[in-house]
Amino acid sequence: MSKIWDAVIIGGGAAGLFCAGVAGRLGKKVLVLDHAEVLGEKIRISGGGRCNFTNIHSNPTHFLSLNPHFVKSALARYPANEFIKLVSSYGIQYHEKHQGQLFCDDSAKHIIEMLLAECSKGKVQIRYPVSVQSIAQKGSEWHIQTSQGEERTIAVVMATGGLPVPAIGASAFSLDIAKQFNLNVIEPRPALVPLSFTADTFGNLSDLAGLSVPVRIASGSKGFRYGACRFNEDLLLTHKGLSGPAVLQASSYWTEGEPIHVDWLGAVERPGGFNCDELFNNEDNRLKLTELILASVLPQRLAKAFAEQKNLLGRKWAEVSKKDRQALKELLTNWSVKPAGTLGWKKAEVMLGGVDTKELDGQTMMTRKHPGLFFIGECVDVTGHLGGHNFQWAWASGFVCAQAL
Repeated sequence: MSKIWDAVIIGGGAAGLFCAGVAGRLGKKVLVLDHAEVLGEKIRISGGGRCNFTNIHSNPTHFLSLNPHFVKSALARYPANEFIKLVSSYGIQYHEKHQGQLFCDDSAKHIIEMLLAECSKGKVQIRYPVSVQSIAQKGSEWHIQTSQGEERTIAVVMATGGLPVPAIGASAFSLDIAKQFNLNVIEPRPALVPLSFTADTFGNLSDLAGLSVPVRIASGSKGFRYGACRFNEDLLLTHKGLSGPAVLQASSYWTEGEPIHVDWLGAVERPGGFNCDELFNNEDNRLKLTELILASVLPQRLAKAFAEQKNLLGRKWAEVSKKDRQALKELLTNWSVKPAGTLGWKKAEVMLGGVDTKELDGQTMMTRKHPGLFFIGECVDVTGHLGGHNFQWAWASGFVCAQAL
């Protein structure tokens, strides 16, 4: 008789390796299978090679799902501070950046090495590269046919991630398995992805490539698939249009054919606070040129471009009518632009959609229809905001799954 595993985890990325390490250290016999030549490539390239491994503020409000309550149990049982303790126990140095984002000081490779070390401590067996050819349920067991033979197991954990970055082997394998077992799948689409624009969208703003500006951005609405968002983030002007964290965040909520809205003054920071009305109504500005007034809160080139767009370039503020002042204020605080599309899976950081959470038990990540079949990480219809939240979902979903094996 061949060996029967307690769990075979398919996918050696963040969620799969973490789940394996936790289960192994709980005494479970665990096998990890992965098709890649090198494990953890998505971890390695994340965060510019330094891995934004979690966010100290991560909570259910930072996630998109058709069932926004689904994430609550897992995130409560394995919050960010628990993973931070693990990272610290390995002596990995890290630092906090924008809005609670934690990055390795040195290299993302330290996170991969830590996950593999945890698997080693749990006597987890890892095989790669190996392809999974079929998965079948036979009574209380699962039979997995691979390129290296058949494996028998009590539980199967699908942790193969989503569709972004096909160059490193991303695939829809977990979604295909879900469909094989008649589980509903929410149609996937790219998220945290740059948006594309038509050539005539920007006019003279296309000359401002390379400028980065803190803005308040809004996308979506209550009637859309995942609701609406409003973020204070940096927006980057590029030769193709708009990018940067603000646009990546907005892309997760954006629906084809709909505009996004940018308040160019919404994230201005000044000692004592910033009041937009004071900027436009300050009598001390009467003899100043319009572009110079705007340049007090915006980059000079951008201020000039907006003044030019409203034919106010070179005009003193006292010469600008009340109607034109209001039109300029509206342009700056509620600038609307309609994207042509996204830059697709090659540029997306994560996937929206995936295995419908209605098919899963949020406390265990096991399917309700098929005992012993689990889905964790990115392949589930749970998508985090930019800034370490998607890794936190990998750790949390992997943890509760491991506890249930």
